[in-house]
Amino acid sequence: MADVSHRGDLAGHPDATEMRERYSRVLQGRDVAFVDGPVFLVGLYCAVSPWVVHYSGNQPALTTHALIMGIAIALLALGFTVTPERMYGLSWAMCAMGAWIIVSSWVVGDSPDAGIIWNNIIVGGLAFLLGVACVGVAARSGRAT
Repeated sequence: MADVSHRGDLAGHPDATEMRERYSRVLQGRDVAFVDGPVFLVGLYCAVSPWVVHYSGNQPALTTHALIMGIAIALLALGFTVTPERMYGLSWAMCAMGAWIIVSSWVVGDSPDAGIIWNNIIVGGLAFLLGVACVGVAARSGRAT
């Protein structure tokens, strides 16, 4: 049986250049990994915010809206994590979703109070800024957005 316990330097391996290139291609899509987690957390918070801020009973339309938008943002984050090279083109959509969340208090809501308005401004602002970060990193790495 062959002695496989001896591991030598791979620098002299005939496929070393190809392995380095393949490794860099695999890791190329991971340069925006720092954004995936915060985007997911913003989406989850957006989805549960009607119950955290306690407006689920008196603002049913805004509750449904926040739940749907939060799930959509969380799904975008999962897509960014699983297939970043295909999904980062939707970074602009996340910017638009963030802007929409900011104005949705007045458009979807029925006389929202200050807590609801501030909650949506903060969540929408974070979603917008994280979308801009995704766009910036995707553009810097040469992907089409």
